[in-house]
Amino acid sequence: MNRVFFIALLISGFLFFSCETDRKIPAEEQYVVMLSMDGFRWDYASRVETPWLDYIASHGANAEYVKPAFPTKTFPNHYSMATGLYPDNHGIVDNNFTCPEHGTYRLGDRESVENGVFYNGEPIWVTAENQNVTTASFFWVGSEAPVKGVQPTYWKRYDSSVAFASRIDTVINWLQLEEEKRPRLITFYFQEPDGTGHRFGPGSQEIDALVMELDSLVGVFISRIQELPFYDNINFIVTSDHGMTEVSPDRYVNIGAYTPRDWYERTHGGNPMMHVTPKEGMMDSIWNILQTVENVSVWKKEDVPARLNYGTNPRIGDIVILADSTWSIGWGKPRASYYTGGAHGWDNTKKDMHTIFYAMGPSFKEGHKHTSIEVVDLYPLIAKIMGLEPAEVDGKLERVEGMLR
Repeated sequence: MNRVFFIALLISGFLFFSCETDRKIPAEEQYVVMLSMDGFRWDYASRVETPWLDYIASHGANAEYVKPAFPTKTFPNHYSMATGLYPDNHGIVDNNFTCPEHGTYRLGDRESVENGVFYNGEPIWVTAENQNVTTASFFWVGSEAPVKGVQPTYWKRYDSSVAFASRIDTVINWLQLEEEKRPRLITFYFQEPDGTGHRFGPGSQEIDALVMELDSLVGVFISRIQELPFYDNINFIVTSDHGMTEVSPDRYVNIGAYTPRDWYERTHGGNPMMHVTPKEGMMDSIWNILQTVENVSVWKKEDVPARLNYGTNPRIGDIVILADSTWSIGWGKPRASYYTGGAHGWDNTKKDMHTIFYAMGPSFKEGHKHTSIEVVDLYPLIAKIMGLEPAEVDGKLERVEGMLR
């Protein structure tokens, strides 16, 4: 064979291969699978070996950090991730709260968690289902209730005892369904490293060991989806709801030492953020006293700083109390077992509250280092990838579209 002809043949073959592998996959053929690992602080992966998160970063996009919504707690933020709305607008204003029309919502109460009246906004799975896209969810906040009368086609009632490996098995089983039944949007959830962070603190050896274990599970999932015939169509996102910081009973403010609890009609939330409603006639007394307390910020709900996007929803108490970073608040003397280890819920500008974003797949640039994003940006990101007509949200596509091809 002529040498020039042979080289030309190689080049043409390479170009053909490149065109094939770089083929733009239509939005209606793409999948999104999003995993949230609760309480995964932005810097955990930099402390230990995480080859699979590194793999995603090198083959896709990695944001500097994700800024959670305030309060930096699990239920408000997971529902912000789903709806693209701040808690003030989607109504899950805390892990527990009182709704004037519908009563009390608590994260451990099955009746309220599965009652759709508490959930405002439009979760991404509702947007998708209403546009004829099949969805599935394994333990995502809001998926256990009909929102606007819609739930994911496949969903699970929360049970923390279900092993992470079993959750992966179920997600893979969903992806192995015949095409007309197969979900193209899947959200699933691990409750770690949050639990370990609370118990041992974010700087602990236990966290480092767990982060490596979680990374290996991410690797198991990637290896499993790589066996699927449509792997090249799958976008895989790994993210979280908030970070974690160290706490100590030495940095504790007993709110009850200043204002007795029986002065309040209702108190919701907990360390480090409470929102409270004084009894009739007690507002001025409580307000004037709390203004003198050190190591906390206290606002009437209408005066919460605008940057926190919090304070207008009627489900929020009349006064919002927030401990300073690394400080704790509560009622009575601090229990050493409760105020030792880690916690979250502080001001969302605090670095320790920030979390992670990794993503790879046909819609993401390869090896892309992105600036910071917000949890509310995930809804418009997913809608863009899947070609969905989005609802009106607080998230900004312009903060994330630079990571897309």
